[in-house]
Amino acid sequence: MTIRRFLPSSLTGQIALLVALALFVAQAINFGLIFRERQALRFNQVTAPAITRVVDAIERLRAGRTLVIPRLDRRGEGGPERRGGRIELVSANPIPTGLAPARDVEDGLRTALTDLGLPHGRIVTAVREVDPSDPRFAAYPRKRLERLTRIGAELLIAVEVPGEGWLTLSTGWQRGAQGIVWRLAAQTLIFYIIVLIPLLWVGRRITKPLKSLASAAREFRPGEEGQPVEERGPDDVRAVIAAYNGMGARVTAMLDEKDRMLGAIGHDLRTPLAALRVRIESVDDDADRARMAEIIDEMNRMLDDILSLARLGRSSEPVTDVDLAALVDAVVEDFRDIGATVTLEDSPRIRARMRPALMRRAVRNLIENAVKYAGGAEVRLNTPPGSVAIEVCDRGPGIPQDKLDAVFDPFTRLETSRNRDTGGIGLGLSLARAIVREAGGSILLANRDGGGLIATITLPR
Repeated sequence: MTIRRFLPSSLTGQIALLVALALFVAQAINFGLIFRERQALRFNQVTAPAITRVVDAIERLRAGRTLVIPRLDRRGEGGPERRGGRIELVSANPIPTGLAPARDVEDGLRTALTDLGLPHGRIVTAVREVDPSDPRFAAYPRKRLERLTRIGAELLIAVEVPGEGWLTLSTGWQRGAQGIVWRLAAQTLIFYIIVLIPLLWVGRRITKPLKSLASAAREFRPGEEGQPVEERGPDDVRAVIAAYNGMGARVTAMLDEKDRMLGAIGHDLRTPLAALRVRIESVDDDADRARMAEIIDEMNRMLDDILSLARLGRSSEPVTDVDLAALVDAVVEDFRDIGATVTLEDSPRIRARMRPALMRRAVRNLIENAVKYAGGAEVRLNTPPGSVAIEVCDRGPGIPQDKLDAVFDPFTRLETSRNRDTGGIGLGLSLARAIVREAGGSILLANRDGGGLIATITLPR
């Protein structure tokens, strides 16, 4: 299972997916930039001042000067819980356990104190959510509590000073990236709604006429009169549809010209053949006269096959419901009338839509090949699900496996397996395949077990 199976196949879906991915990547980059900017801002506004204040307090203690804060509470009371916003010196770590630490602040303090050579012990930080109803914030000044509430959290810092106690500090602390994530997610959703809905509408406006064009192209039949595709949509799509309509008109005009040309060729060739047919009656030698007549008849058949193959697809015969069993039986009877050994298995009445004269010719060509090269044929009808199959079987020499497809090419003869003296120019199978394909079916040749060939015409029901 590949990811391609889950990707949209329509033009609108692919454009929408591409735009959605582009918006997502843009928002991800935006989030990264905002997050870095927020971290830098928090460092400049909170972390750096806190480090500076702690370093200054330790230097004052080392210099023997007093801190500009209330007197040291030797009992460890009155730390950041009560003296919010100022540095205080207490005897024990006042930060409660169970709160999330601020590791970047700890690392910054540790690096600064080490670089300055200031002695220090443990460094403990914690981030505490601000809840005005919490009794621990009761002693905070009202303005400070309001400011902390707006910020959302409070940073508690405690640095152990050897021989002195713990320096403590509390300050406001911006919330983490969770709030940014939710805001950006909501922003992205709004972008999707604003951008993708109009995009889907535009995509549908583009693809709807393209679907009509594709449907018209699939149903296009050269030479058949049809309504031109309506030109609608954007200018580029209209130009494509107009080009298709023009192409269809040119193809039809070319086919009309071809038919007129073929009619003229057929007439011009049949006239001298008819004149030759009259002139050979004056030939005294019966054998020569018969041979000449056979050559003229063969040329007429050749001309009929060539013209039929060239005109296929422009037949004036309408498509009708046909009893296929009766059609095949009529062809078999024609061969029986001339003494050919052709059998037909009994089969029920089978209705199918086709051009009966053309299909009769295709079946006749297959049976004629079997009679010529094997001396007889066995014909039967089968009804696979959703289709009908006409099988023409013989016990002739068969066809080499690698030549089964080549014999359908026009003017192809297999001299190693077919007798040249039997006549023909290699158009029988080509014409049969063209007729069957025009009817929406297929034709297949296969060598028969025990020798011989099976030609199968499969048609939709």
